[in-house]
Amino acid sequence: MQFDFHSTHSIIVERGGSANLAKRIGERGGKSVLIVTDPGVLSAGLLNKALPQFKELGLSLQVFSDVEADPPVAVIDSAVKLAQECKADFIVGFGGGSSMDVAKLVALLAPGTEKLANVYGIGMAKGPRLPLILVPTTAGTGSEVTTISIVTVGESEKKGVVSPKLLPDVALLDAELTLGLPAHVTAATGIDAMVHAIEAFTTKRLKNPISDCLAKEALRLLAGNLHAAVNAGNDIVVRENMLLGACLAGMAFTNAPVAGVHALAYPIGARFHVSHGLSNSLMLGPVLRFNIEHAHAMYAQLGQIIKPGLQGSTKEQAAQLADYLGGLAGDLGLPKRLVEVGITANDIDQLAKDAMLQTRLLQNSPREIALADATALYREAL
Repeated sequence: MQFDFHSTHSIIVERGGSANLAKRIGERGGKSVLIVTDPGVLSAGLLNKALPQFKELGLSLQVFSDVEADPPVAVIDSAVKLAQECKADFIVGFGGGSSMDVAKLVALLAPGTEKLANVYGIGMAKGPRLPLILVPTTAGTGSEVTTISIVTVGESEKKGVVSPKLLPDVALLDAELTLGLPAHVTAATGIDAMVHAIEAFTTKRLKNPISDCLAKEALRLLAGNLHAAVNAGNDIVVRENMLLGACLAGMAFTNAPVAGVHALAYPIGARFHVSHGLSNSLMLGPVLRFNIEHAHAMYAQLGQIIKPGLQGSTKEQAAQLADYLGGLAGDLGLPKRLVEVGITANDIDQLAKDAMLQTRLLQNSPREIALADATALYREAL
């Protein structure tokens, strides 16, 4: 047995904890802070409790709020430029996965010793980086505990920067920030987190017992609370369980990487601007069915957590799990077919070609996915 396991140095779970964000930064020596977020977070007022304390403590503050979903290189460049202009010595990512991913790269690139074009891939980013706190406002990506940032390059290609240097100093989980999350966002991000745990548990490469434990506990929390979070979104206990579940799933997959579902989801998000969670949910059922011959024993284990009481052989239980998860998006009020998000049969060949570029992810699949397989999987999901 041999493996490396990386995670965020400090994880703080505290309802209302974001109100003391400035205090935590001051305690760590920060004097000039850049908060990286998106327009939705600002308009929802999620920063309102945190901002006054910066003035009270005399900390200089700038807010970059131009993050967009599937952030392109231009957004990262703009945020880095602002960090350098305001001489930021501390970066905060406050929002969903895109805001946190951009914040990680700002912390890495603002010192000026690295160029974005040179750090794509695994282990290319060496640092140093600025001190970094990440505050998730959705229970989905787990970016607050992962070693990866995803960037949209050109029209449609997604590239990853993967390095332990991207792990923040602190992940602050404040469930109060997720209380106002709309039902469709709750559903999509929750399924995204479940996919992280499922693919971490069944990955072909770097599977390890710590990630296995985290993935199973993540699925217990996520599957046990997702419907309640969608249908009763103001239950703080349910929201906290979802937030912790997404965090544990993030810890699992940053060490035991995701695979085919993500590889096929990325082109959908990049070309059709479908949210990452929804893209994953659309491909989840087809990819699980494709993998059953090679991963049925592992799927059966997870099935007893996600849908306790499944009966039959491990292959039969795995098939039942795939059918259940394939229908989960529809059960939660999300689109359940590619055609419902504007994709037609004419788009499939290009999507399959795009998916083949995701070699970092495809190599982790329990069953090899060739171009013809990707084409067939998109057709199944259509």
